[in-house]
Amino acid sequence: MLRQFLLLFAGAFCISLFVLMMQFLWRYVDELIGKGLSMEVLAQFFWYMALMLVPTALPLAVLLASLITMGNLGESSELTAIKASGVSLLKSVRALIAATCVIAAISFYFQNVVGPNANMSFRQLLLSMKQKSPELEIPEEIFYSGIPDCNLYVQRKDMEKGMLYGIMIYRMTQSFEDAAIILADSGRLQSTEERKHLMLTLYNGEWFENMRSQELAGNANVPYRRESFSEKVILLDFDNGFNLAENSAISMQATSMSMDQLAYNIDSIHAVGDSLGHSVAQRLKWNFFPTPKIQKKDSLNAILAAKQKKNNIDSTYMKMSAEQQRNLLQRLKGRVGSAQMDLEFTGYQAQEYNKREREYKIEMINKVTLSLTCLIFFFIGAPLGAIIRKGGLGVPVIVAVLVFILFYILDNTGYKMAKQASWSIAFGKGLAPAVLIPLAVFVTYKANKDSVVFNMDAYRIFFTKLLGMRLKRHVDGKEVIINDPQYERDRLMLNTLTDDLRAYSHSHHLRRLPNPIKVFFRYEPDHEIERIAANMESILEDLGNTRDKYILSYLNRYPIVSEKAHTRPFNKKWMNVVSAIILPLGIILYMRMWRFRMRLYKDTKQIRRLNDMMIKRIQEM
Repeated sequence: MLRQFLLLFAGAFCISLFVLMMQFLWRYVDELIGKGLSMEVLAQFFWYMALMLVPTALPLAVLLASLITMGNLGESSELTAIKASGVSLLKSVRALIAATCVIAAISFYFQNVVGPNANMSFRQLLLSMKQKSPELEIPEEIFYSGIPDCNLYVQRKDMEKGMLYGIMIYRMTQSFEDAAIILADSGRLQSTEERKHLMLTLYNGEWFENMRSQELAGNANVPYRRESFSEKVILLDFDNGFNLAENSAISMQATSMSMDQLAYNIDSIHAVGDSLGHSVAQRLKWNFFPTPKIQKKDSLNAILAAKQKKNNIDSTYMKMSAEQQRNLLQRLKGRVGSAQMDLEFTGYQAQEYNKREREYKIEMINKVTLSLTCLIFFFIGAPLGAIIRKGGLGVPVIVAVLVFILFYILDNTGYKMAKQASWSIAFGKGLAPAVLIPLAVFVTYKANKDSVVFNMDAYRIFFTKLLGMRLKRHVDGKEVIINDPQYERDRLMLNTLTDDLRAYSHSHHLRRLPNPIKVFFRYEPDHEIERIAANMESILEDLGNTRDKYILSYLNRYPIVSEKAHTRPFNKKWMNVVSAIILPLGIILYMRMWRFRMRLYKDTKQIRRLNDMMIKRIQEM
């Protein structure tokens, strides 16, 4: 069993990793096409991508491998033989549980050691790709500053023809005074052969440029140059070769850190936040509540008196002249404005620190929960495989995809809500485990007790009865018949059955609406139809041993009589009372019950007609 599980796990892991890589690749396909990247750079891109996605592929592979393994054992009846020998389900999969624990440890190792380095290298490589060919990165209707000393605005792009339309360029060399403004109807941006410059070919435009220089710095009249052109070529300095970008900013991302680094940075953020709050409090205190100025020559009594001295602000203010009051209010207004700006800036800094701290805490919890998901998925997949008992890649793949989609929705929703501070971090990252762990416990308990909770036939029969759908009778001819039917006795019983049905229909008035009081509050069981149905089934069972094809066809046309649905909605009296009080539900159930009465009336007529045909056929035989 362990060997089969490991082989299936290896195959499922490769398939899962490939699917995740393809899904992840579509997000960055624009960064790869048309950049002239070497095979070495592309190989690094896919290698780092694979290392990043290994922790996500491991739980999915465990889920799929456990489903197929236990499904194969159940389909080949090996699981039945194991349980028949007295070995429980949990005891039989102890080796698989140990292997899953090892896989969970590998997942944590990848997230804590390999993943941060791979993530940092991948982000660094991706940033370098974006900087390699800026002509593909220029957005529409937004100023683009990726080219040194230039701000480029493009109204529309045609990627098939490689043309740019509605071009506006702000080109600066030393300062804004000697900037050049270039307008053009269209243009084309290409790299030169040595890939050190960008060649910008402009069509139908104008060039405006100030002629300010060092000699004209003191002159108020600044000359300028204006040029109209039908076609103009401009060379822009830009190193279009592939160079790795700096990773200083990337290394501060939460996904690029291990557990120790995350814990260290969280402590650092706490220290910075405390010092930030302390410094703001001190500045506000110094600005609005200055301490008395104390000199060395002051005596101890003078110092104590200065500290305890209390001034009446209102009386002091009223003693000032109008000019002094105005100057004082202006100074206070400036202090309040400065304090307000200081508080707003400090609040922005505190918000950024809080956001970064939340990201670090979320990543720390994510490293643990994603590893724990391997065990959770095993205790979902193995019991489900034992219950469903379907091997191969059909049903197990469908179940695995549904479970993984449920996990992804819960985990992604919790992550986003926790990152936005809408939910607490523990609640957001614990949402998926809180839902999946009870599910794993439930299916494990059901599989260990040999439950038929996932028996599709049982659910089909239940919903067929709930919706009032008719069940069909299936009677096939038997290859070996030990005792032939007692035709004469069955003929007499069919005559009696016909008389009973005729008397029942006449006495019960099935086509009339029943009394609601008797239906919901004074229920009386219908034992007569139960007796008639039991007699009919005994007759049909005996006639099922016949070799006559006409009788077999008549048997399959007999309806299956509903014995209780025409009398009351539920078996328990309190449920009928509650459904009657809830008027919309009571009306629906009442009409449903009347529908079953009409069906029973039609069934009695059909049974009597079939009885006559059956009696005639027996007499002919």
